[in-house]
Amino acid sequence: MSGLFIFLVIFLAVVCMVLAISKFNQHPFIVLTVIAIAVGLVCGIPTEEVINTVKSGFGNILASIGIVILAGTIIGTILEKTGAALTMANTILKMVGKKNSVLTMAITGYVTGIPVFCDSGFVILSPISRALASQSNVSLAVMATALSGGLYATHCLVPPTPGPIAMAGTLEADLGLTILVGLLVSIPATLSALIYAKKVSSKIDIPANPEYTVDELLQKYGKLPGALHSFSPILLPIVLIALKSVGDFPSAPFGDGVVKMFFSFIGNPVIALILGVFLAMTLVPAAEKKNTLSWITEGVTNSAGILAITGAGGALGAILQKLPIADALSASLLGLGVGVFLPFIIAALLKTAMGASTVAMITTSAMIAPLMPALGFTSPLAKVLVIMAIGAGSMTVSHANDSYFWVVSQFSDMETKDAYKCQTGMTGVMGIVTIIVVFLLSLVFVH
Repeated sequence: MSGLFIFLVIFLAVVCMVLAISKFNQHPFIVLTVIAIAVGLVCGIPTEEVINTVKSGFGNILASIGIVILAGTIIGTILEKTGAALTMANTILKMVGKKNSVLTMAITGYVTGIPVFCDSGFVILSPISRALASQSNVSLAVMATALSGGLYATHCLVPPTPGPIAMAGTLEADLGLTILVGLLVSIPATLSALIYAKKVSSKIDIPANPEYTVDELLQKYGKLPGALHSFSPILLPIVLIALKSVGDFPSAPFGDGVVKMFFSFIGNPVIALILGVFLAMTLVPAAEKKNTLSWITEGVTNSAGILAITGAGGALGAILQKLPIADALSASLLGLGVGVFLPFIIAALLKTAMGASTVAMITTSAMIAPLMPALGFTSPLAKVLVIMAIGAGSMTVSHANDSYFWVVSQFSDMETKDAYKCQTGMTGVMGIVTIIVVFLLSLVFVH
């Protein structure tokens, strides 16, 4: 089976997905599942293996982020119902002003994306995004794009996120230098997402639709929750996940004993978010305690569609990962002599074809590792710049076969065609801006 045939099948699959969802109004869950099975069969994967891969792909993605999405949706529902989301929005706006609310969302994403997986981060922060959009009269599309871009930049470029950590290990790069360069290179990436949000996403009007206005909540409860109490269900999971990330560093700052085990346990996103749910429950005023169960049930119900679509995206990703895409690429691209653009192109093609950024990073770094001396990337900084180039490629682009695409669109009330404009367009711009920055750095520092 030739590489050209595989890419033709993937291209046609993407076109069919876009048409079925956008033009014929089919539900993404059905479309993604059918396309996953069809691609597997057309590419010659045995029928039994196709079914098993679709099932395991669906299950594996939900195993990693299913509980996180459920817990995050419950927290979001409680923050909304109790007025805590409004308190957070008002607190942020007092500090930064209405003019800077979108920038604040991008910076929040940039910082949160360092320790927290971008999917989880978006779920955790979406109540603030929605409340801020409402309070500052900005389309939810703008807030969501800025938040998504900030999270995505550090997710793809800065350890301790799994992809960049794995690349540093594979390419034997210095972890401290990788973090430092990653933090710097993420800044232009985040700024490009911010500009894109303001220029392009602003043309798409998505109302924030908060459940209640400030006046209605004040009438209902007498007063809104305090700022620290309101932020706590979101801050606690972020801090716990960050502590787990620090504990996992090769230098073992917490040692290898009970302290590390403790932070590894409570810093696991599943445990951290369940603790966040319990903390969110303390926001419920005494008069509304009887409604706690119905609010949690509403959160669970709201997450069902997101879970179905995310799982189906995982199924399609699993089928695509079965195909010999990496082998087809390496043969055709290695002779081009394009410096840091080579790892970028390989990672971008893998990301666009397979959907998972982390898989694209790990696969590309494994392919590039033996070629590093031949390409002249032997100095400590050169190795780190290759990691940045692969990270840039693994951003390019997030579309229907990527679970993050569906998390962003579903939590931001985006129609699929709007998500292509906001999320796919923005990740394309981020990847291109990042590789240009990396190329310029390589001209200066790699000789």
